[in-house]
Amino acid sequence: MAGCKWARIRYFRAAPAGSGAPAKRSENALTSTSGITISLDAMGGDHGPEVVVAGAALALERRPDTRFILYGEQAAVEPVLERFPQLRAASTFHHCDFSVRMDDKPSQALRQGRYKSSMWRTIDAVKTGEADVAVSAGNTGALMAMAKFCLRTMANIERPAIAAIWPTLKGESIVLDVGATIGADAQQLIDFSMMGGAMARTLFGLERPTVGLLNIGVEEVKGQDEIREAGRLLKETPLPGIDYHGFVEGDDLGQGTVDVVVTEGFTGNIALKTAEGTARQIAAYLRAAMSRTWLARAGYVLAKSAFDRLRDKMDPRKVNGGVFLGLNGIVIKSHGGADAEGIAAALDLAHTMARTGLREKIEADLASYHRRISEEAASVSESIVP
Repeated sequence: MAGCKWARIRYFRAAPAGSGAPAKRSENALTSTSGITISLDAMGGDHGPEVVVAGAALALERRPDTRFILYGEQAAVEPVLERFPQLRAASTFHHCDFSVRMDDKPSQALRQGRYKSSMWRTIDAVKTGEADVAVSAGNTGALMAMAKFCLRTMANIERPAIAAIWPTLKGESIVLDVGATIGADAQQLIDFSMMGGAMARTLFGLERPTVGLLNIGVEEVKGQDEIREAGRLLKETPLPGIDYHGFVEGDDLGQGTVDVVVTEGFTGNIALKTAEGTARQIAAYLRAAMSRTWLARAGYVLAKSAFDRLRDKMDPRKVNGGVFLGLNGIVIKSHGGADAEGIAAALDLAHTMARTGLREKIEADLASYHRRISEEAASVSESIVP
């Protein structure tokens, strides 16, 4: 591809072929003989290679079977990569002349960075079968635009969604969409339900995760027409692999009332940003309270283990990574301001999503659902034919 140069040569294992699957890897493609291969945009995020490469090194320590393909500007990436010899041995670097900036408009990034930017090449590695999953901490709008253009949406999916892992009192849940698109009709909310259910089965090991539609109340008469219609259809036509709970409200997000919360991107993104801000606010309150007097500081020392557990539970770095669902390939979006630990968490998530076959599960659920709808429609047609 124009604008990119090979730096090191390894071999990639072949990806399974199928409907919408990435292309088979050629014998000369970069690959590891086992494990998961992650393509990584080293230029993405607020801090660039300094943090991204360090995060990859942390992820490699936790998951030694991981192999990386790094894309970025050689002058910026190579000096950092030299500091991590184990990562360098387990990775291949491609120089790219162009990087997408965090403030670029999606249309501008797509027009200028297609085929040659580190972000595009990271996604394209999944399309060509060189990598199992792509990760970037770059511009969210640009990443989604490039991912849709490069990978295309799955059959019967009109819009992709971004799914986030949400800490709850019961553990963790999945919330989608948290910012891919604004608005959604009833069918799109149903699609989100199936994709979120597949992710919950993959990530949490649940046989039939519970799914709820985020609404302003639990009563069936409340909410916008699209939400009420989606709720009616989900009750009348049970989906494969999930149990529909009904409507849930904002306070159910933290309670963990359901395993998967479904909403459209505008509402979901506001909910996500509100939760992140609230977590920082509570942390600031605690720090101020614990440092106000010498007695409070002494109390903090005595209860340090409890506060450490609380800090760990509220640490947004541990649940970093939004999963792009509905595409012919898996793309993970890391928070742009993430540190190395946050990047490593996003890479851990990418490894899990690829290893457990998330895309294949979504495709199977969609095929089962649309086959059932077609059969029901055919049955109705036969019954009304004189």
